[in-house]
Amino acid sequence: MSPSSRIPWHKSLSVRLLLTSVTIAVLSVGATAWLAVQTTTHALQEERGQVLSDDNDILRQLSGFAATHPSWDGVQTTVRHLSRATGRRIALTTETGYVIVDSAAPATALPARASAAVEPLNTDTYTEPGAQLPGVDPRAVGPYLLPPAERTQVKTLAEKRLACMRRYGTNGSSRQMPSGRTVVTADDGPASVPLECADGVLNTPTRTEQKALDELNALIAPCLGHTTAQGVPVFGSAIDLVPGIGNPATDGIRWLAASDRQKAQSCVDSARREQLAPYVAPRATLYLGSLARQAAGFDLSPANKSKIVGVTGLVLAVTVAITAVVAIRLVRPLRALTAAAQQPPQQHVRVAVTTRDETGYLAAAFNDLTARREQLEAQRKAMVSDIAHELRTPLTNIRGWLEVTRDGLLDPDPDLIASLHDEAVLLQHIIDDLQDLAAVDAGTLTLHLEPVAVDQLIAQVVAAHSARAEAEGIRLRTHTEPGLWLEADPVRMRQSLGNLVSNALRHTPANGTVTLTARQSGDLAVLTVQDTGSGITLEDLPHVFERFWRAEKSRSRRTGGSGLGLSIVRQFVEAHGGTVTARSEPGAGAVFAIRLSRRKEPDSDSP
Repeated sequence: MSPSSRIPWHKSLSVRLLLTSVTIAVLSVGATAWLAVQTTTHALQEERGQVLSDDNDILRQLSGFAATHPSWDGVQTTVRHLSRATGRRIALTTETGYVIVDSAAPATALPARASAAVEPLNTDTYTEPGAQLPGVDPRAVGPYLLPPAERTQVKTLAEKRLACMRRYGTNGSSRQMPSGRTVVTADDGPASVPLECADGVLNTPTRTEQKALDELNALIAPCLGHTTAQGVPVFGSAIDLVPGIGNPATDGIRWLAASDRQKAQSCVDSARREQLAPYVAPRATLYLGSLARQAAGFDLSPANKSKIVGVTGLVLAVTVAITAVVAIRLVRPLRALTAAAQQPPQQHVRVAVTTRDETGYLAAAFNDLTARREQLEAQRKAMVSDIAHELRTPLTNIRGWLEVTRDGLLDPDPDLIASLHDEAVLLQHIIDDLQDLAAVDAGTLTLHLEPVAVDQLIAQVVAAHSARAEAEGIRLRTHTEPGLWLEADPVRMRQSLGNLVSNALRHTPANGTVTLTARQSGDLAVLTVQDTGSGITLEDLPHVFERFWRAEKSRSRRTGGSGLGLSIVRQFVEAHGGTVTARSEPGAGAVFAIRLSRRKEPDSDSP
């Protein structure tokens, strides 16, 4: 089972990275959606409010035009200016549907519904901006419009009254009405005007106003049917009948009975509309819509822009925080691994395994690698020591005999030459083993494959070791199945089997037995070497094929082994595509088995 398959899914590095990405994505999408809804809603509300405000202003200005002009001639300039300023389409039609003016392109269809009616004699859009009150628009003054001379006269009287009021400690203000008359109001109401200042002159109608009032009275009288005994109109010259001054006819009808006041008020209103009608433009229908060039979008307000910047900054901050937390948790064990890897090799530093994710398994693998490196380092040191020991003994013998012979203390004889030759052969054997292992490690080992008869191979190995076995009192036995063939390098296979036999002879006491067998197992050929020696413990069994490894070094030195033979066997067998195993029980000997693919018996004309 791979390490990744043992990692809990919620601790997996890939899952955590995925969850981090999903969290950031959800946060970003959610914030974007919320921000879009909020800004769009606010922008639409602001746009709607702005449109409503613009529409009211358009109606107010067109009502003012109608109130001060007897016809709609010349309104085109006003409409174009309003359309450019507000971005709205503005169209006026007569009651019969004739288009008076339209800011849109010719032949453009009117909006489906009209927005309002422009009739200053029935709707007041001036007194309260944004509202449409019933009554006459105060800007519709008609014959009550004062000429410049009378305006100056009334303004002078108003300034005198203000100065008088201030002398007596009363504050007030003055403003000019649409008719041109200047009126004065006290801050605390009309009752607070000092008697010394209420001379009545300011509220006396001018010549122009009186003329218009006489006309109004003449229009009111037939409606009411009331006159004084002297033939004076019932309302006389009441200043409150002047448009924009106050509540029309309030003072004039105060003396009437309650049942007649409503009728009187209606008569005044009707007479006033009749009097002003020639001075105002006829009733028109107003159509409002959006211009095509501005239908694509709207501008964000400063508040919405600030909200976008704020939310973007918040999302960025949260994203950075989440990424930083995840990055720290991921990088911390990697930094610990880096720091451990940078330590001197001889310290064999390990790292703490704090997580169960990929980095945790990486830390565990690093610790295992460190342990193996420590073991290899120990084996390397042992190997150097073993090589030095194995080479020192024959070299010391050779040097000693040569020095004795050089000094003339001993004459060279066949026995001395034979002893020196044996020591040289041992040196050559150790060097050849090291060279073979070096070739395997470097990948330069070359095999010369050919058909090999297993029975002949075993016979050659037994013949090569029979003299040694006889000298040590050990019996060599063989048991082979006939007709068993291999596709192998005969030299390397003899060397492999020879190493196994040599190892068995080394660890088998006198009167023991070493048995070589060869048998068929399916498509495999199984070659075994079994001894009756002391055996191998279970703890030592996994290490028998390691280089220079020995359970009892003193035994190896006593028997002359170098600790390389079994390692060479494993390398050669694996180079042939086979396997070598060992099994043993302490006191019951050991069995080494080589398994290689067998081949059919070659033809008689095969080499």
